[in-house]
Amino acid sequence: MIRPAGHDPDARWLARVMHIAFFLLLGASLARFLLRHEWEARSPWIIALTGALASLYLLGPVLGTRATPRRIAWLGTVVAVWVVLVVLAPSFAWCAVPLFYTGLRTLPPRAALGLVALLTAFVVFAQVQLSHGGWDPNLIVAPPAVAALATGVFVYSDRQAARQRALIDDLIRTRRELAAIERREGTLAERQRLSMEIHDTLAQGLSSQQMLLQAADRTWDGDPDTARRHVRTAESIAERNLAEARRFVQDLAPADLAGGGGLEEALRGLAARESAAFRVDGIAVPLPDRVQAALLRIGQGALANIREHAGADSAALTLTYLDDQVVLDIADDGRGFDPALAREQAERGHGLPAMRVRAQQLGGTLTVESTPGEGTVLSAAIPLSLES
Repeated sequence: MIRPAGHDPDARWLARVMHIAFFLLLGASLARFLLRHEWEARSPWIIALTGALASLYLLGPVLGTRATPRRIAWLGTVVAVWVVLVVLAPSFAWCAVPLFYTGLRTLPPRAALGLVALLTAFVVFAQVQLSHGGWDPNLIVAPPAVAALATGVFVYSDRQAARQRALIDDLIRTRRELAAIERREGTLAERQRLSMEIHDTLAQGLSSQQMLLQAADRTWDGDPDTARRHVRTAESIAERNLAEARRFVQDLAPADLAGGGGLEEALRGLAARESAAFRVDGIAVPLPDRVQAALLRIGQGALANIREHAGADSAALTLTYLDDQVVLDIADDGRGFDPALAREQAERGHGLPAMRVRAQQLGGTLTVESTPGEGTVLSAAIPLSLES
């Protein structure tokens, strides 16, 4: 039945109230007996048993509330002493109410209800004896009513406490599961971030270095000046990649944005390195750092795809400021492709999916328009309503 947790303040408060009630009833019963009866042979026994019952009851909290053999033996001894007291002085019968609570806290449900019924019957018997044979319906009805009321309150409180404990356990378990999910999502997000950064910086830089070194190797004997120029360009790309690696590990802005020139200067430098045209349309507005970083990464990825796959003679970047969004268009005159047929193959890679994720994370969109033999236009649109 009711077994309050040791750290439950409500349970401790209720137990304290019941202990106080028991000692008040015990003291009041002894006082009533001594005031209404002259000193007689049973008086010393009643005083001694009252002291013994009080001492025994004080041992209860030390033994805890679980139904251990020691606790059950203690409860049996308390009830036995109380029964003897009631036989000698029926006025001690009302001490049964705190004993109801003690039994309900200690014993299994059926045993506790059996003890309550037994104590109630004994209280009725004692009250009838106290009336000296006079008929009083209250003596028959009142004790069972009080016992039923007390038991009902205790059982209800126990069930409410059990539901509350179950709810708390569910909340704790749910919180742990959510924390585990958040950790997993955080890990996946960090992996995705690193994969996109590696693709957009290190992988593209290594690809450019490979192409430059291969070109240097082919022209080394016939045109050493051109070969050295290719090597120096590869060296500058390696230096820039090293800076990028250090920055994205620390989740900082791209190296091209670190100089303070903003997105336009970064895109202009990117276009110059890739031999692409660049222009700005509209009235420039300040952009959040994450928007600038995302658009720069999208531009890097798009130009890398053009260099490696399009076979284009020219490419152009256009940064457009509209009333409600900023748009970056990357166009080339390469071989183009059929987006419907190439979608599945493209989505397996890191290029277009990474660019699309970057745009979607900022509430934007990425669209690709291409026709075989007529080039490709990639457009990334980011809303301007984002907070800086």
